[in-house]
Amino acid sequence: MTASFDLKGFLAREALGVQAALERALEALEETLDGDVAGATRHGVLSEGKRLRPILCVAAYRACGGEKEEAVYDLAASLELIHAYSLMHDDLPCMDDADLRRGRPTTHRVHGEDATLRAGAALIPAAALQAWRAADRLGCASSTRRSVVAALLAASGAGGMVGGQWVDLEAEGKGLGPAELDDLHRRKTGALLAAALDMGTLAAGAPRPTREALIRYGRAIGLAFQIADDILDATATAATLGKNPSDNDLNKSTYVALHGLDEARRLAEEQVTEALGAVAEAGVDAPELEALARYVVERTH
Repeated sequence: MTASFDLKGFLAREALGVQAALERALEALEETLDGDVAGATRHGVLSEGKRLRPILCVAAYRACGGEKEEAVYDLAASLELIHAYSLMHDDLPCMDDADLRRGRPTTHRVHGEDATLRAGAALIPAAALQAWRAADRLGCASSTRRSVVAALLAASGAGGMVGGQWVDLEAEGKGLGPAELDDLHRRKTGALLAAALDMGTLAAGAPRPTREALIRYGRAIGLAFQIADDILDATATAATLGKNPSDNDLNKSTYVALHGLDEARRLAEEQVTEALGAVAEAGVDAPELEALARYVVERTH
């Protein structure tokens, strides 16, 4: 099924929908921000990226029968607002001290650390409000709207992305075992990817078994994505990645360091197989999700 699927065209079309939704979100948000913070926010949010999280949300929504197109892009944009904030803060000197992100100077290099800190912080409540309003436009009941926002924030906070980032910082210079490394990245990378599927299925009113299967898909591709990132960090150049490879410099535990390149590649493929099995179990016709599962390990940046 995926062999004939035009993934490149699909990603390009979906990115346009996500970009328009991000523009709408920023126009509303910028009215409430100081000028320097608004500039930093726009820089961090609109930098080029794969937009994988919002695209997954939209794909899950459609696969489960959702039909309201513009509003679901607005829902999906909430995930990208959280993702953008995490990258802006992750690049700061007190974190990874990165100069490049997506092929251009990082936000704090252009707008300063203070504005970047405040811009990232502003995106957290903005994302929650964005998700609530979009779910309302999608016709979700108030209980469902609460579940959608709760899924977003649970994946973003201490039990998910932020907690994983904390473990990642604490682990610098230490050797993590396989289970510890999996736990770190299921939180740091996988939680928000799984939330994208959860939010899309919730908004579409999917039955619980379908939701649970697609959440498992999200968790599997989240881990596959991180393993692929580690492989790219070990093998690609800054020109290809759009950022400077940093795992080795920061003495981080990675799948490549722990398992070697060949085994890391095998583990990534194992997660893709698990993701495809979850789509089959969900019983949905979703060539987009199948193609995206393969994309996360076959991408070059």
